[in-house]
Amino acid sequence: MIARPQTDEYAPYYGGYIGRVPAYADILVLLARQPDDLYALLTDVSDEDASQRPAPAEWSVKEVIGHVCDTERIFGYRALCIARGDTTPLPGFEQDAYVSATDFNARAHTDLLAEFAALRLANVLCLQALTTGELTRRGTASDQTVSVRALLFMLAGHVLHHIESLQTDYGVQAQTTDSTD
Repeated sequence: MIARPQTDEYAPYYGGYIGRVPAYADILVLLARQPDDLYALLTDVSDEDASQRPAPAEWSVKEVIGHVCDTERIFGYRALCIARGDTTPLPGFEQDAYVSATDFNARAHTDLLAEFAALRLANVLCLQALTTGELTRRGTASDQTVSVRALLFMLAGHVLHHIESLQTDYGVQAQTTDSTD
């Protein structure tokens, strides 16, 4: 199993994401499972409902999924660059600007979920082959030091954050089956 990152391997802001990852979690198993978890949560949400914003300043469900895809790409790229020993400081990104620069609501939410699943699979396939030295390698992103393994935990914690938000702030609940036949 990949050890949990130390607090000097990431900026304090990301501690909230990393803290969401259960202490016992095999990070690669969790990363591989999350597309299915997100799909299960959103399977009963209609495409029309997924386009609605709960409040004017809030993102729609589709925008949340699109943001998750953007973050997956950016954090995955950061992990790859740092794992390969690239010492170029990597830029930050402004999530609200990224979401407002495109129309995620014009897409089917199932397509956005499929895109996330493909991105995550590609990242897991790349990341599971890394050595301990590559996983602990550090670089700079958003003017902060970050390790590759911290980025793995940040990827997982970011999705856990948005699953929690979809449940609590958007009222989306995964369908449960009644096993009391």
